[in-house]
Order: sequence, then C-alpha cells, then structure tokens
Amino acid sequence: MFELNSRSTKTESTDLRELLIQYFKYWYLFAIGALLCIGAAFLYIRYKTVPQYLISSSALIKDKDAGSSATTAETLGNLGLIKPSGNIDDQIGILGSTSLMKKVLDGLNLNVNYQIKGQVKDVTVYWKNLPFYIATDDTKKPLTIPPFIIQPKDSLSFYYKNSIGEENAQGKTLMYGENIQFGSSQFQVLKNPLYSNISKIHGPVLVNFIDTKNLAEAYCGQLKIETVNTTGSLLKLTMLDAIPQRGEDIILDLLELYAEESVKYQNQLAISTIEIIDQRLKLLTGEITDVEKDIAEYKQDNDLTNISSDAAIYLQSAKESSRRLEEYQTQIDILASIESYMRNGNDNRLVPSSLNIQDPTLSALISQFNANQLERKNLLRSTPEDNPLIVNIDRTLADLRSDLLENLKNIKNSLQIAQNNERQNSYRSQSKIAKVPTAERALLTINRDQGIKQDLYLYLLQKREEEALSLEAPISNTRIVDAPSSTNYPVSPNKTSIYIGALIFGIFLPFTFVFVKNQVNNKITGVSDISKLTNTPYLGEISHNDKNATLIVGENTNTSAAELFRLMRFNIVYQTSGRSNKVILVTSGKQGEGKTFFTINIAASLALAGHKVICLSFDLRAPRLSRNLNLKSKKGITDYILDKNTTIAEITTDNPEIEGFSTIGSGQILPNAGELMTHPRVGVLIEELKRSYDFILIDSAPVGKVADAYGLAPYIDTTVFLIRQDYSSKTEVKILDDIYKNQKLNYPMAVLNDTNAKNKYGYGDLAG
Repeated sequence: MFELNSRSTKTESTDLRELLIQYFKYWYLFAIGALLCIGAAFLYIRYKTVPQYLISSSALIKDKDAGSSATTAETLGNLGLIKPSGNIDDQIGILGSTSLMKKVLDGLNLNVNYQIKGQVKDVTVYWKNLPFYIATDDTKKPLTIPPFIIQPKDSLSFYYKNSIGEENAQGKTLMYGENIQFGSSQFQVLKNPLYSNISKIHGPVLVNFIDTKNLAEAYCGQLKIETVNTTGSLLKLTMLDAIPQRGEDIILDLLELYAEESVKYQNQLAISTIEIIDQRLKLLTGEITDVEKDIAEYKQDNDLTNISSDAAIYLQSAKESSRRLEEYQTQIDILASIESYMRNGNDNRLVPSSLNIQDPTLSALISQFNANQLERKNLLRSTPEDNPLIVNIDRTLADLRSDLLENLKNIKNSLQIAQNNERQNSYRSQSKIAKVPTAERALLTINRDQGIKQDLYLYLLQKREEEALSLEAPISNTRIVDAPSSTNYPVSPNKTSIYIGALIFGIFLPFTFVFVKNQVNNKITGVSDISKLTNTPYLGEISHNDKNATLIVGENTNTSAAELFRLMRFNIVYQTSGRSNKVILVTSGKQGEGKTFFTINIAASLALAGHKVICLSFDLRAPRLSRNLNLKSKKGITDYILDKNTTIAEITTDNPEIEGFSTIGSGQILPNAGELMTHPRVGVLIEELKRSYDFILIDSAPVGKVADAYGLAPYIDTTVFLIRQDYSSKTEVKILDDIYKNQKLNYPMAVLNDTNAKNKYGYGDLAG
C-alpha cells in the first residue's frame, strides 16, 4: 500500500511539474500579454477616464412636529395651521429633485461649459478658475450657439473665434463686456473677479452652451442623500465630480436654496392664513359690539344685577351646548368661506388654512393644491401659460379644486349633523331655564353669547399674532452641519483595480491560448500524457540527438544522450531480472519514431557493458538498420528464410567500431513480408542466435501500420515501444495500451524519445 501511495504521489508531482513546464515554455507570451494589458490600462486611465472626486456634506433637517418640548425657534417655524410635511423621506425627495438642482445650476452659471484644448483630450475647467466667464440674459433658456473659442490676450481684450471646425475660419479681437450676437441669441464675455492670475491660462478655451435640464438630471443621478441613522434627521449628501470646487459649490448652493425655498413657502402660507383670520376678526368685532349693546340695553330696561344659583347651573349647561353650537357654526362658516374662496377665486392665490378644522384629508388636499399653485407661479416666471407643463398643472389644480369642494361639502354635512344633535341638547337645557324668571334668563343668554364670541375673538387674535411673528422672524428648519468638502485624491477610476484586472487579463489570454493549444494538440508532449493514456510500464526517455550520426554511444562518449542509453540499459536489466530476456522486440506506432536509432544505441550500450549483442533488421518493408550503420551485406533475413542452404554466418556482419556488436540485415525486399514473419525458419534463426548471443534486438515494422511485428510474438521476451515527443499522436499510445491490456506482445514497455535535453529530471523514476 505504501509503495502504491508513493508511486501515486510521484506521478502527481511529475504531472504537475510537466504541466508547469508546458506553460513555462511560453513565458514570453505571458510577459508580453501582461505588459500590453498594463500598457492599455495606463492609456485608458490617462486618456479615456476623467478623475472623479468625492464631495460630501451633512445637514440637519429639523422635524418640527417631533416632540412636545420644542424650542422657541422650532415653535416659530411651526405656527402655520396647515403645516408643510416634516417627513424626512419627503425632504430627501425635495432635496434630490431635478427642479431644485436645475435652479442651483442656473444660479452657478453652469449652462456654459469650458474646456482647455489638449493634445489628446480636452480638459473641462470651472469658470471660477478662468479669467473670464460667459453671461447671458436668460440662464434658464438654452442657447442654440455652436461651440466657439476664447483666448485671453490682455486685461481688456480677448480673441474670439466661432468656427472651430474650419481651419481657415477667421477670428477677431473683442473687448470684455462687448455684446456678441449669434442669430437671435446674445451673450457677453466678462472678466472674472474671482480670478487673480491671468498668466495661468495661455492656450485657447473651448466654450459651448449646454441644457441645464439634462445636466441637472445627470447630477441628481450622482447625488446620494441618506440618513445618518434611522431615528434622526441628520442627512449625509455625497456626490462625484471631476472638479472638486464645482461639486462643493453645487452641494452648498443646493442646501442654501432648499432652506430659502422652505422659508419662502412657510411665509406664503402664513400670509394666506392671516388674510382669512382678518376677515373673520372683522365679523366677530361687529358681533361682539352688538352683544355688548344688547346687554347694556337689557340691564337698563330690566334693572338686573345678579343671577340666581339655580339658573347659573342650568345656564352653564346651556352655555356649553351653545358654545359647541357656535364652534360648529364657526367651522361651517370657515368651510363656507373656503368654499366660496375656491369657487370665486380666479387670481391663482394660495388657499388659506382650515384653521381649527382637524381633518387630515382636507389639510392634505390644501397642501397639495398650494404646492401645485406655487410650482405654477414659479414656472410662469420663465414659461408662457400655453406651455404643456403649465397646462398639465392647470388640469391638476382643476382636479384638486373639485376634490376640495367635494371634501368641504362632506365635512360641512357632518358638522351640520353634529350641530343638530347639539341643538337638541340645548333645547333640553332651555326647557329647564324656562323656570328661571324670564328677565334673568335673557340676561344670562346675552352674557353667554358675549363670552363665546370674546373667546373666539381672542383665539383668532392670538393665531394672527403668531403668524405675524413667523413672518417677522423666519427661521429655516435646515442647518448645515458639515460644509461640503472633497477628497484630496480621486476616488474614481480605481487605478489599482484596473491595473490588477489588466494584469489578470494579460495573463489569462496567454494561459487560454496555451490551454486551448494543449487541448487541441493530439501529440504526446511528455510522460504525463503517456501515464494518462496507458498503464504500460515506463522504461525511460531518450533526449534529442543534435548530431547527424546514428550511433551516439561509444566507449568514451559522455554526452547526455549516451548517459540516458546507459541508464536505459540498466533499466532493461532491472525490469527483466529473474526471467529470460534474450530477445527484445523494438517497435512503434508509426514510422519515424526512432526504432532503428534506439535499437542501434541500446545494442551498443549493452555491448560496451561486456554483453554479446546482435541486431536483426526485421522491418522487411523499409529496412534501415544496416544503412544507418554504414554496413554492407549481400544477404539477409529474407535470404535465410527462403534458402535453406544459407547459413547464419553468411548473413551476419560484425560492427568494426564496437566489439561484441553484430547485425543481420533484412536482405532482399519481397512483397510478401507479412507471410515471411510466420515462416518456421524465423524460429530456427532466433533459436540458433540464442546459443551464441546474450541479447537479440529485433528492429521491427511499426505495429500501427502493419501486423508484421505480431508474427514475431512467439519468439520475443520483451517489447520496447518507442514514442516520440511532439511527433507521436495519442492514437499510437492507445495502440500500446491495447497491446498491454490484451497481451498481444510479451512484456511491453514504453520509451519516450526525442525529449528536451534540459529536462533530465527523475532518472530514479525511470526504473519505476
């Protein structure tokens, strides 16, 4: 078991080593691929990407409805009876809206793009870093002006050229502040007061007008707004921009504009609320005056000063009922006033608040109506009334007006039902008061009406003062906690990731090439291929022969190839120890795999070791043994088989260079070579030779082409199957595996021929 595990470990180690060597042979492809891809990544980063900086800021959006212990500033900002939404998600939506971002871009004059022309690519610059800037009459309307070139000349003039696509187009020198007309559009080039050093800009600046609506959508896509924690109202704003200063200005102006718009909306709502309160106070003032006059006249007519305790109890109950009736009536009057305002109001003003009517649906409808009304007003400043946006808002306002009127009607009906129920309670109290003297009861009734109207008057007066205070001291609910700041280094593109990806890709391409090449390659590339295809014992390998000579093993030869043959000689003796091994058949799958070369040199190695060796040229169809040894013999094997009078001595030729090394040629070439292999004289020849020689080496025909070698199977002790590296196909190894499994030839062993001389690894493994 230990021996099997050891062999398995050695095989796996050898396979891995050969696999690494296969890939290492193409090291130059890996180096070229890595260098090319890293170079491409460098060019991509240098010329195709724009460095992006991360700009971040944080702001606190105070929730005015959260908690009961509000500060004075929060209370003043929470006085409107119909309050803006304090939901933090709604505020995030407003902050990230395209309309708000467009106002910011228009305010920063980002409807004009400036680029400094470069040799490879143009570089976008912020107008605050230029000695000039472009001013237009209307930043909200995109100008249809083709790109042009501006190049400062001195502190008073600049060079202007409006035909950048034409080489012969003529420019002109203009003064700063001079009007430039292009069709119906007009603009000016003004000196930038924020720029201090005019010498920094030497080259021309490419200028073109852009639509801030599309730019706003792009920035909104990059802007990320998220809460710092789930329970608070602290927001973190982040955005990527190629110019840090521009990104910081955009976020800062966005927060400031959001705070300004929030205060403006609260003020408009407060003004509408004050107007309706003033109308109601005017009516209450007249009613209170009339009641006071009635009290004075009644007391004078009836000479009354006190009210009995019993009447006070009954009247208190009646008073409460009457107060509630009055409240219902007041609410009904307010609803009627708002309904009248909605039906008759065509001046597109904001709808006033619903005062003390606590109906969420009504409040939501009024808020939505007012929001659309404000949006319509803002659009009318720069857009005609027949614009599709205005028409769409008008439809929305009409639908909201219809919904408001329907909601007002429903609320008023419910209030009238409640009023009727309260009136029944009042009637019951009145029936009890009837027992009180008429004069005293009448006086108490008048006093009750007076108190109710005075309470309502004071309530409305307090609310008016609160709204007036909110107008006098408007405080925004937004506070910038961290001013916008950018990173010192670009966060995009990620150079490290790009270079690592390029390096991996540069290695992956050659790896894929080598892998595919190996997969489609049907040639034997190493010992691992042989071990995968067959379990036939592996005898060893023969390195590539750089010399033209066939006989490379000599008495004083110390080349790597000669040493490998000496090692092969030892392996043959070791592998066949304990059994007869006089007759060795050498074959292969096809011609050209080195059978004759192996036969000659292994025979020479055995002869030099003191053995008496003879080589038989049994490749009767294409003999090469004698020719490669430069030996001439008139007769050979075919002559011996066909002529019984021919003796072994007549066909045997001794090698003059090596003692104990003899050969027998093939003789004359006959068409029936396959039938000669089974002739009885073949067995007689081999038996005779066994008596005289220690080893008989048979150079036979390839078994993959003809079946001649199988005819010699009864006479051989060992079979050596030659496989040539990068020449023999895997089909030849399958032939060897078939021989091994089916025992078609005795004791087959594999030899890998023509290997790289540098790969003399694992000599100890060759005997395994």
